[in-house]
Amino acid sequence: MTLVYIVAGEASGDLLGARLIAALRDARPDLVFAGVGGDRMAEQGFVSLFPMRELAVMGLAEVLPNIRRLSQRLTQTVADIEARRPAVVVTIDSPGFGLRVAARVRPKGFTILHYVAPQVWAWRQGRVKRIAKEVDRILALLPFEAPFFEKAGIPVDFVGHSILESGADQGDAARFRALHAIAPDERIVLVMPGSRRSEVGRLLPTFGAALKLAANRVPKLRPVVPLAGPVEESVRAVAAGWHPAPILVRDIAEKYDAFAAAEAGIIKSGTSSLEVALAGVPMVVGYRVNPITAAIVRRLVKVQYVSIVNLLAKRSIIPELLQEDCTPEKLSAELVRLLTDPAAATAQRDGFASVFDMLRPEGGVPSAAAAASVLRAIEGRSAEAPS
Repeated sequence: MTLVYIVAGEASGDLLGARLIAALRDARPDLVFAGVGGDRMAEQGFVSLFPMRELAVMGLAEVLPNIRRLSQRLTQTVADIEARRPAVVVTIDSPGFGLRVAARVRPKGFTILHYVAPQVWAWRQGRVKRIAKEVDRILALLPFEAPFFEKAGIPVDFVGHSILESGADQGDAARFRALHAIAPDERIVLVMPGSRRSEVGRLLPTFGAALKLAANRVPKLRPVVPLAGPVEESVRAVAAGWHPAPILVRDIAEKYDAFAAAEAGIIKSGTSSLEVALAGVPMVVGYRVNPITAAIVRRLVKVQYVSIVNLLAKRSIIPELLQEDCTPEKLSAELVRLLTDPAAATAQRDGFASVFDMLRPEGGVPSAAAAASVLRAIEGRSAEAPS
């Protein structure tokens, strides 16, 4: 039995894990899987060691109240790996948890692949030396990450960004409007506050207030909020009091239909903004963390932009409103501009196209490229084993 142990800690990692499992099964039907994951990995028959939602926290001030529980889950995961003896351990994103697992088990002879390069190129660049002791290889989504980590002696495979195989650009606008009986003159706006409880609590009320202000200037707005499993209840509670009333979407295909129907969006920075860009939806990006976390990050950050689209383009395609600039008034002003100025919306769409050409791996699709890296690691470990 060849066991692949996967550790995901949030919704985006859960989706990556699900696609990786599917691609690995296509190549090696004999593989079995264990570890930590969410609903998407469960759809592949994966049984999680504990509910992944327990790891969905972010930021220094957000982690501290949960430190004991996280420590217990860390110890539990390490013990499970030691007991199961997998051929390879794949930690997916969530470096705060995944790399702590890696640091505990790699010295015991386990092969560690970390899928999604930690963004130490953006801040805390000195952290890369420690990462070199924690992982055997990084599977990178962004093309500029390989040179950075390779300089520190960490092998890197650029596998491309999985967003390219998401189907985010394949939605059906007419189907979405018909399903929800949306009138022809209603204008759909996406609202995406993230998949972590701390993000939803901090961002969604602000996004809702911005939407209310925008509705005073642009009539017939209809917000759509895609739901992420770990925070679904929180989103429903906050959005229940909105006017105009939102459409809440849980199904992935329906979410992409909403993308196709949307004219603009208020989106948190991160993978979700890239997903929305693939669908060609103009947006304003907003983000806010605890002030203590923000003060520390500002001293360490090394990049000009937080949006992946802007980072890759090396210019401001999407407006970014962060921390004290992430206010209902400023978010609303940018949203109204996108809804009332066709040139502003077109300029964003034109900028998106060039960015996605940079994210494609050579041949195949990202999940297959990632699976190939995992299989090479398994084969390399087998070759090293005594006969």
